[in-house]
Amino acid sequence: MLISKVMSIAHPDAISTAVAIIQENGTIVFPTDTIYGVAADAFSPEGIQKLYRVKERSPDKALPVLIGELCQLDRLLLHVNNRLQLIAKAFWPGSLTVIAPKGPEVPPDLSPYSTIGVRMPDLAFTLSLLQKTGPLATTSANLSDGPNPTNVQDVLDQLDGRVDLILDGGATPGQVASTVIDVSGPEIKVLREGPISLDQIIICLNKSA
Repeated sequence: MLISKVMSIAHPDAISTAVAIIQENGTIVFPTDTIYGVAADAFSPEGIQKLYRVKERSPDKALPVLIGELCQLDRLLLHVNNRLQLIAKAFWPGSLTVIAPKGPEVPPDLSPYSTIGVRMPDLAFTLSLLQKTGPLATTSANLSDGPNPTNVQDVLDQLDGRVDLILDGGATPGQVASTVIDVSGPEIKVLREGPISLDQIIICLNKSA
């Protein structure tokens, strides 16, 4: 029986071990500012396919991407315009997912659509990890339709033996769904209501105008 490696985020080799696995097209689990996520290299078709298998997730469902710094948007998106930069600088890291046209380097396996969703999580360890690994295709560390994992035991109950590494950061706050906005067109569309309102975004843009 396969058993996933578990390592504390406080371990001095935690990030380097995770980076090595990602570079080998493997899958890792780590805490975020909401729940635990399972991830693979956003630019690795092999890693992305493993991620779908780990979750037993339908391939017609796009995978969101987490980033650790704004410069990582350049490889992910077709065009990082001034509006998007203003929104990102104002609300990231935080509970805002942005849907925008994907760039040519993004594998079709990541999203069957012309767009992808991107977020920068508000957790110091996760940001440090993402800055080393690069953008990660990340979704909740559970089986599809399974309970959201807020601690390592929740993850092990569903994914033990399915992933290469689980990084233990203790209990996470739980699922607080981010606001999801679509900035692919001339008007910003709210696809999911969340902690950040459209009014807040508009006020931010107007102040910068």
